[in-house]
Amino acid sequence: MEGSKPKKKKFDRALLWRIAKMARPYPVITAVTCTLALTLAPFSTLRPFLIQRMVDVQIAQRDMNGLTIMALILVGVLVLESLMEYAFGYLTSWLGAAVVRDLRSKVYRHILSRRMRFFDTTPVGQNTTRTINDIESVNQIFSEGLLTIIADVLTLVFVLGLMFYTSWSLTLVCMSVLPVLLLSSYWFKEAVKKSYQVVRTQVGAMNAYLQERISGMRIVQLFSAEPQEALRFRDINRKYTKANLDAIFAYAVFFPIVDIISAAALGLLVWYGAGRVIHHELTLGVLVVFPVYINMLFRPIRMLADKFNTLQMGMIAAERVFQLIDDTDTHEPDGRFIAKKLEGHIKFDHVGFAYNNTDPVLQDVSFELKPKKTMAIVGSTGSGKTTIISLLSRFYRPQSGGIYIDGRPLNDYQLESLRQRMAVVMQDVGLFSGSVLENITLHDPTISRAQVIEAARIIGAHDFIEALPNGYDYQVMERGATLSMGQRQLLSFIRALVFNPDILILDEATSSIDPESERIIQYAIEKLITRSTSIIIAHRLSTIRHADSILVMNKGRVVEIGTHDQLLTIENGYYRKLHDIQFAQAEQV
Repeated sequence: MEGSKPKKKKFDRALLWRIAKMARPYPVITAVTCTLALTLAPFSTLRPFLIQRMVDVQIAQRDMNGLTIMALILVGVLVLESLMEYAFGYLTSWLGAAVVRDLRSKVYRHILSRRMRFFDTTPVGQNTTRTINDIESVNQIFSEGLLTIIADVLTLVFVLGLMFYTSWSLTLVCMSVLPVLLLSSYWFKEAVKKSYQVVRTQVGAMNAYLQERISGMRIVQLFSAEPQEALRFRDINRKYTKANLDAIFAYAVFFPIVDIISAAALGLLVWYGAGRVIHHELTLGVLVVFPVYINMLFRPIRMLADKFNTLQMGMIAAERVFQLIDDTDTHEPDGRFIAKKLEGHIKFDHVGFAYNNTDPVLQDVSFELKPKKTMAIVGSTGSGKTTIISLLSRFYRPQSGGIYIDGRPLNDYQLESLRQRMAVVMQDVGLFSGSVLENITLHDPTISRAQVIEAARIIGAHDFIEALPNGYDYQVMERGATLSMGQRQLLSFIRALVFNPDILILDEATSSIDPESERIIQYAIEKLITRSTSIIIAHRLSTIRHADSILVMNKGRVVEIGTHDQLLTIENGYYRKLHDIQFAQAEQV
């Protein structure tokens, strides 16, 4: 779970290897980056070696020409080293960005392929965190973690080797403070790791909270819940801030400690080395160059703790991403039969279904709908009407019974081809940020503007669209916030028509609109249902009188089926009771 406390575990080499293999598509960049990591370590030790030689040879012998040549060589080495460091930094960042781009696309494609059950049980904020924050942490493994750690470790090895080669006694004196530095680095690593784990958890909680509240802002404001929601967000924000401050505290303590330890090593160096120089046991060049060695030694050690944390936090994030990718339990298995065209013959045969596998929503549901016919489904809230549509759309699979289209089991169809032959108009119209045209075509390149305009004319929505600023290029806000419910419904009807479906499903498409809009929508419905096999879910029985058959549901069971006139003749029938109640309410109004 997003909010659960992360378990402490050993360094996972298999996970690190899996992360490293993500760079496989870029062998040249990877090879060049690894070569630079291996080359920078020995190359960086050239500068102190040249400085020592300049002091001990050219300056000691007052060789100005030689000193000038060595200075030019030193400048050349410095420029070349800088270029190599630039290339190394750029390529590691480029490699990280490329891997993240591929991984983010893979994760999003994976999320798109999940069954609806996954979205029922997984907060939106968690998926957002996985796709954005966690994958960005994987980027840091390449740009600031694995390869830079290898380069720093190699630098340490070469610097220590050169220090021992130059003066083993002076090296041991300088390294006498190393245990304190290592202990400080370990404390820093653990403190930052702990705080960053909390930061990740709080980021997920904050993403989920903000997504829910911003999406449901209308409810928050209607019930004047702003003060309570502000207090709850302040609590989440405080926890997130505290986790960041804990990390800041670790940095604030650690780096001054490293500076003090470095100064202590330098003091010991001067105290011990100066005496050795006075007694001619060391050259002046060695004493001059050893502070450079100390800086080259302490800087990677100081940064290694932070980089190792970056590596570990990136691995924790990568593990969560891989868990999402590897989880195929809620993937929709695909059939092999490609539905190029459907007759639209639908059959439910003793279908049973429960969302939680224990509480049945549908029980022994059976019905048959002939091609090009229209069936209405009615019943009280919770009777299973929308669940029938969800099963037909293959959002879920029934636990018992079978569903057939054109005599073929529903699961035999290739999912993409099946849904391309179906269109669903829902009560809650799904609109996205973008133009009216894009919301109708859903970026399908096979649907032209002319087709959209023709469909809008058939539905009776062309005039309303043309009246919008920029017409079909009018920019719709998120979820269609700038359009009325009726206008959003009309766009969904146009969308259904341009996709030319063989099976049309209308899920309470007129339940939330005013009577004037309903008349327009009813006209659109009449135009649509003549072209395909249609299923209409409706609360208002007046809108379904002309359906070829009406399926009446109650508590997950089929209680009646027939035409409007037939159902009204059933004495004490369920449909007749619904009809009489609505008729009485209409008369009172």
